[in-house]
Amino acid sequence: MSARSNQCVLAVALLSAFSLGLSARPAQAQDFPLRPIKLVVPFGAGTTTDIISRVIADGLSKPLGQAVVVENRAGAGGVIGSDLVAKGPADGYTIVMGTVGTHAINATLFKRLPYDPLKDFAPVVFAGYTPTLLVVAANSPLKTVKDLAAQASRPDGNVSYASAGNGTSGHLAGELLKARVGGDMVHVPYKEGGLALTDVMGGQVQFMFYHPAAVLPHMKSGKLRALGASSAKRSVAAPDVPTLVEQGVADFDLVAWFMMYAPAATPAPVLARLRDAAAQAMASPEVTAKLGAQGLELRNMKPDELAIFGRSEITKWAELVRRSGAQVD
Repeated sequence: MSARSNQCVLAVALLSAFSLGLSARPAQAQDFPLRPIKLVVPFGAGTTTDIISRVIADGLSKPLGQAVVVENRAGAGGVIGSDLVAKGPADGYTIVMGTVGTHAINATLFKRLPYDPLKDFAPVVFAGYTPTLLVVAANSPLKTVKDLAAQASRPDGNVSYASAGNGTSGHLAGELLKARVGGDMVHVPYKEGGLALTDVMGGQVQFMFYHPAAVLPHMKSGKLRALGASSAKRSVAAPDVPTLVEQGVADFDLVAWFMMYAPAATPAPVLARLRDAAAQAMASPEVTAKLGAQGLELRNMKPDELAIFGRSEITKWAELVRRSGAQVD
């Protein structure tokens, strides 16, 4: 065979291989997933984020036809796990359950956040939101938010509030309350929300804002009393608790939320597959019942609405972070 013939054969072979490569890409996306998917939870086991993630992971497994395995990668206020996914392979096999902390508050709280909450992630599904409840010890003399405001305004008021740490949603909710009603309220940060809640029940700290799923058992057992809900509407988990707005605290609407993300460069067909499966999972009566038991309220949002929501939340919480003076190096 001549050199020219050899060149022609080689050219045809290369062209065929190139064509096969192009045709394989959409086929791979169409067949996704071919192996189990890892859902990173950037907080510890047993946290609200962890419980919610495990419920949704189970719901996702059926429509995807593959196991969705939860992996806890806690640390630095959710930064470690979130950054792991942001910088990981954008193939749809590693996703993360983001929160109001990891994808809104941290944008301002950290001087050097290693990931960009908007540019480095593609939102998959809004998993839900939950108001926090302002709780005091059951034997506290404070019966209403007005009582709390009145005590904080006295020179000898000695009002303190607990949180799961500097820059958390509970800390910033306390800062917003202080700004709205005035008076002196001292923030007492803890390393973990359960420890903070224990001291509120014991009366060492006057109040805290915390998730319904964590405080409702203690309310039912008679150890805590809720004075108000942090959202514009009453919590479905605690419908008898009036909102702060109802009690005259103007413009108070803060909720904790959860959103599943994939790396930003994830192929569109893979994202579409994940979003379709997530929509099916979130529509499951079993999943919605389990999420409802955690005090989670659902909200359907399209991908473009999720992006708009994410930007607006960063702006809203940035104001509170700056007002609080909280910052992490």
